[in-house]
Amino acid sequence: MTIANINDFGRDGANVKWWLGNARLTDLSGRLLGAHVAHAGLIMFWAGATTISEVTRFVPSTPMYEQNLSLLPHLATLGWGVGAGGVVTDTYAYFAIGILHLVASAVLGAGGLYHVFSGPEILHTGGGIVAKFHYEWNDAKKLGSILGSHLIILGLGAFLLVIKAMNFGGIYDSAIGDVRLIVTPNLNPATIFGYLFGFANGGWTILGMASVNNLEDVIGGHIWIGAMLISGGVWHILVEPFPWAKRILIIEADAILSYSLAGLAFMAFLSCVFVGYNTTVYPVEFYGGDRLGLANAQFLLGTLALAGHIWHASRARLNRS
Repeated sequence: MTIANINDFGRDGANVKWWLGNARLTDLSGRLLGAHVAHAGLIMFWAGATTISEVTRFVPSTPMYEQNLSLLPHLATLGWGVGAGGVVTDTYAYFAIGILHLVASAVLGAGGLYHVFSGPEILHTGGGIVAKFHYEWNDAKKLGSILGSHLIILGLGAFLLVIKAMNFGGIYDSAIGDVRLIVTPNLNPATIFGYLFGFANGGWTILGMASVNNLEDVIGGHIWIGAMLISGGVWHILVEPFPWAKRILIIEADAILSYSLAGLAFMAFLSCVFVGYNTTVYPVEFYGGDRLGLANAQFLLGTLALAGHIWHASRARLNRS
């Protein structure tokens, strides 16, 4: 009896079948970069096209949550184009944001196509500055540097929200039913990190972070998150993983992907709680009182990411053995 190895699934001789997707590019750093950039372009295109589509069919006299909108409620929550009571006063900002995303998608798409069709298949063969971006899956220091770069970008994203809330028009506050600047964000570590353990508003709640009920804590939390992400990013760029970390963690392609999918699953499941119970971050004016469908969508995405994590983690363990 022949027992199939999980790493042989999808392989036909020396060729890898199409449905394994980017797994075909595992050892081609240039081509994998192209796929990565092109994927970002697709995400940008979806965001831009969907935003513009929603603007064209938006009816100001009807609540957003009754119009099956996906993105405009998020933009309204950020304070774009809304006034007192959550009433939309101007949709031009939504249109402009959609166009910016489409332009970004074109740039990213062009970059992805270049790396897929014209750039070096393996970055170190390109020479010069291109070679500096090459990586090997067993090179813990280089992978740590890539992780650090991603963490810094995420940290800057967190600070973009902080800057918008504090300096550029503010964000929508459901407590007063209007857009306002967050002048004094709460930076008290006892309060901010207390949410992680369910301590909030003078007591304990199973909702944890989703129990936050004021924007000062929300923005203060993003300041902490942004600072921690950027600090962690700099650390991972400068410091090679410690020996004990190399012993505990599997460092190879499937393992790296499994860690990423685990993070996505965690965030999706966490967002389910926010969507379902938090009206500070998800105002009723834009999302309505019944958010079961939205929560279910997040749960489904989280489940898919978790399944992907388990699959790739099992492959990584088999590869290690």
